[in-house]
Amino acid sequence: MEGWLTIASRCQSVRFHSDPKQSGSAKDVLVIVDHVKEMPAGDPPLLKTRRNMRYEDAVALWKELQRCGWTVAEPAWGSQGPQPLPDR
Repeated sequence: MEGWLTIASRCQSVRFHSDPKQSGSAKDVLVIVDHVKEMPAGDPPLLKTRRNMRYEDAVALWKELQRCGWTVAEPAWGSQGPQPLPDR
C-alpha cells in the first residue's frame, strides 16, 4: 500500500506506505501511516506523527479520511522519506 491524502486547506497530508521491515505472513501486513504538516516558504514538510497499523485498519482510515474531505495527493516527499537536516 502506498499513497498520500491531503486536506483541502493543503496544510496537512497523510502518507500510507508498507513497512519495509515487515516479516511474517501476508495476513499480518503492517502499514506505516505518517501525518505530515506542510511548512511555509518552501521548507520541507514536518513529520508530526508515525504509527503502524494493520492493513485492514489502514484501508478503513483511508476511506474515512476521504469521506471527511481528504483527497488523493502528490507525495510531499520522494520515496526515500523526509530528508535529514544538514550538519552545521
